[in-house]
Amino acid sequence: MQRTPYPNQRFGAQLTLLQPRFDRLLERCSLYRRRFLPGERMMRQGDPLEELLLVPTGRIALYSGVASGRVFQLGEVECHHQLFGEMELFGSTPIQWSVEARSELDADVIDASLLSQQLQQEPELLLFFSCALASDYLDSLDIATSRLLHPIAYNIAFELWREHQRTPMLGSRLCAHEAARFGTTERVYRRAVNDLVEQGLIEKRDGQLRVKDAAALKAYLEL
Repeated sequence: MQRTPYPNQRFGAQLTLLQPRFDRLLERCSLYRRRFLPGERMMRQGDPLEELLLVPTGRIALYSGVASGRVFQLGEVECHHQLFGEMELFGSTPIQWSVEARSELDADVIDASLLSQQLQQEPELLLFFSCALASDYLDSLDIATSRLLHPIAYNIAFELWREHQRTPMLGSRLCAHEAARFGTTERVYRRAVNDLVEQGLIEKRDGQLRVKDAAALKAYLEL
């Protein structure tokens, strides 16, 4: 979740008024600032949650794996004061997604127990978590549903369309990471990308996939 609320929230005006108090709360619960290097794991799937991480700037990846070695990568995020561990904090569950640094970055380490205690003393600030969790849940559910109902090429096109409109989740420059993000193999991923390129809907530029014809892409997606 973002420390600063997402725009167009039903409770936007109230959250704006409460923002200074929420910032002070996170500062009080912060233990220290830690630097992470590219490729370093920041949170590990399955570990108990003892600390949350607040990342002011930097790029991270979220992924989940199973014993067979298969990995599903949710995507990469360009952080703007992103807080990680909030779902596990309220769900009292082990860490669900591993978090890995994709760039060198600093993170504020927040004590989970202290944050829980402080929130009980200032329950109004729970509104920040309620709104952020609802927004992130709906966004993640939208992604998961699309993965289940549509072929790989459609999902690649749809995500590029979403990035063309806004950029909550970013892709990777590495084909293996992108294939894992769509739950498929590199060969199938490349074939789907080539199909979209041949149709003139997208293009490869500076090592990244970009929308080439927004109108045609919108028609392809039947939006």
